Amino acid sequence: MTLDGQVVLITGGARGIGAETAKALAKKGAKLILTDLDRDALDATAAEIGKDRCLAVVADVCDLASMEAAVAAGVETFGRLDAAVANAGIASYGSVMGTDPAAFKRVLDINVLGVFHTARACVPALVESKGYFLVVSSLAAFAAAPGMSAYNASKAGAEHFANVLRLEVHHQGVAVGCAHMSWIDTPLVQDAKKDLSTFAELLTKLPYPLSKTTSVDACVKAFVKGIDKRSRHVYCPGWVRGVGLNRNVVNSAAGSRALLPHVADLLPRMDAEVAALGRFTSARNVSNSADPAAFGD
Repeated sequence: MTLDGQVVLITGGARGIGAETAKALAKKGAKLILTDLDRDALDATAAEIGKDRCLAVVADVCDLASMEAAVAAGVETFGRLDAAVANAGIASYGSVMGTDPAAFKRVLDINVLGVFHTARACVPALVESKGYFLVVSSLAAFAAAPGMSAYNASKAGAEHFANVLRLEVHHQGVAVGCAHMSWIDTPLVQDAKKDLSTFAELLTKLPYPLSKTTSVDACVKAFVKGIDKRSRHVYCPGWVRGVGLNRNVVNSAAGSRALLPHVADLLPRMDAEVAALGRFTSARNVSNSADPAAFGD
């Protein structure tokens, strides 16, 4: 498979990994369909790529009709769809007992239901092209972190959704991959560090190498290679694969020993920071949400 002339849809394409992956794919000759809720950032990314090679569509992954319309617009513009990256995702702040239930639900709606809607909208066109669907999960699917229950649960759910979809569409010629990355220096991680000093502190308490943050550039290279090769798994950095293969050990009593002594002190301080913040996610997520009230207290 060559990326030259291929048409790739990316959700959450306005900034971060989605935007940078789109730019890298465009340099290899691909045409892009980008969706996001942030019109200004989306248009800026599309303009940088070039309007002749990139279609920007404001679409909500939580709304199936919205995603179907985005795919239809892309196919009408470029004539086909060869690959799709279910990249849109958010995180919320706070412990299981401290977070707002509406905020928890919103994370699952975007990170799991959004992947389902993206697949439902894209698969018919991918069957036509014998294409590729990449689900963006995370290292968080393998290793639990206190204060991140919604994100951990959603990324584990996204991974297993990819496993099911792979079985269902294989006979139709569609390949399905799942991406797992460590902490990447994206707006999601940057916002959390800026909002919560306890989040930054939490990262330092995680056992090596789970505490490492990786560059966006390294992640983009892994994504582009995965799309080009129609890879079953995409890992960034490579050591994440080892964590996945040993997830039972990571989540065992022995694997929890390094982090457990810090939770009793760290988690109440995190909840106090979240309460003082007055919201359960980044300000950017609140402003771009179809339901901003889902993140307020």
